[in-house]
Amino acid sequence: MSNIKDEFENNKDKVIGKTKEAVGKAIGSQETELKGKLQYQKGNLNEKLNDTVEKVAEKINDKLDENEEQK
Repeated sequence: MSNIKDEFENNKDKVIGKTKEAVGKAIGSQETELKGKLQYQKGNLNEKLNDTVEKVAEKINDKLDENEEQK
């Protein structure tokens, strides 16, 4: 269940980040634009991290299952 929560949070950060970036550009605020870019990148990086963790867990489970089958 935490995967769905993580995906939601990551997508939320990406959408809000892009929105802040656009608002910053529209009003000429470098600070708001930068905060938006950073928030977008946070969501993007967390998404990649979660994908990597999931792949590693899958590989470990596969190896453990393989070892159990060989017994």
